[in-house]
Amino acid sequence: MNATVPGLGPYRPRRPGARPRSGLNREGIMTQSPQILQTIESHILELQKLHPAASGDFTGLLNDITFAAKIVSREVTKAGLVDILGATGESNVQGETVQKLDDYANAVFLKCLGTRGQVCIMGSEEMADPIFNDAGPGSHNYVVIFDPLDGSSNIDANVSVGTIFGIWKRRSLLSKVGPADLLQPGRQLVASGYVIYGSSTMLVYTAGHGVHGFTLDPSIGEFLLSHENITTPFEGPIYSVNEGNEPKWSPAVVETVRQLKHGRSGVGGKKVAGKTSRYIGSLVADFHRNLLYGGVFLYPPTTEKPGGKLRLMCEAAPLALVAENAGGYASDGKGPILDVAPDQLHMRVPLYIGSRGDVMWIETMLSGTKGGSC
Repeated sequence: MNATVPGLGPYRPRRPGARPRSGLNREGIMTQSPQILQTIESHILELQKLHPAASGDFTGLLNDITFAAKIVSREVTKAGLVDILGATGESNVQGETVQKLDDYANAVFLKCLGTRGQVCIMGSEEMADPIFNDAGPGSHNYVVIFDPLDGSSNIDANVSVGTIFGIWKRRSLLSKVGPADLLQPGRQLVASGYVIYGSSTMLVYTAGHGVHGFTLDPSIGEFLLSHENITTPFEGPIYSVNEGNEPKWSPAVVETVRQLKHGRSGVGGKKVAGKTSRYIGSLVADFHRNLLYGGVFLYPPTTEKPGGKLRLMCEAAPLALVAENAGGYASDGKGPILDVAPDQLHMRVPLYIGSRGDVMWIETMLSGTKGGSC
């Protein structure tokens, strides 16, 4: 009779002469190659092969972002053990309280992205003005805008936070870099992505060839491909919104959220079931969950912020590119976020992002075309 190994179930000994079940032979020597997952560096190099004339600057820039994410991840995971939690006592350009980790993450990304000369403009959610840098060695071909630590107000409660980044190509290659290089719509993005620092650290990015996710293996210090070609469902079971703002919403938004919650009539009068509410309050975390499972994130305008709250260039547009490359959609309630042209670095917009069918239905509701189903 077979013995039972606690936690492993029944133990069945091998037949005499049978081959070992593992990759080890009788002498304990490995005979089979272990599975080697692809690193983000090799994935980016494969992407470069699609562009034979590439100089390698873009590849180097993505590698710099990856390196910065590793450093920030290290500090986030030990934040409770060192004096890096809490507020600095200062406010950023948005009027929001600056956390110590905000300052740290911002400094890390500025340092890592500014050393090899690929970037001509760096803009951050934490800085009032962009940094122009088109002098010295290097191509200075790219513009990078980032939110170094989205959701940082939740860091003291150990809630997942993240980094969002967008990369544009410089326009003025034969002249001095200027506002035209900085203020580009999301449709001109060449790549974007985010890093989520949670139970594990994961980097998700797109460069127009699908959306790919890499999980940081802390034992070897590498991001390994864990989610290849992420696609989001056309419609999803989740809606994410801060319902505490309901008294400040327009009647159209109130009705839209009511139908998301309680259900609505679809094509031919067929009942569409209501969705489940899931709201973390950290944009990267809410977006990431909905990207994988399907659903929609909403941050509508309010009476206090009629133009919206989220920043177009460092939050909405980069995530919109990820959503669209995964089969989803992002809207300001009237049309694609990617088509919105910024008039300043810190321009704010309403945001509805996630599963394409859900966001398109929200657009019909907000435009006055009630009850349609996509």
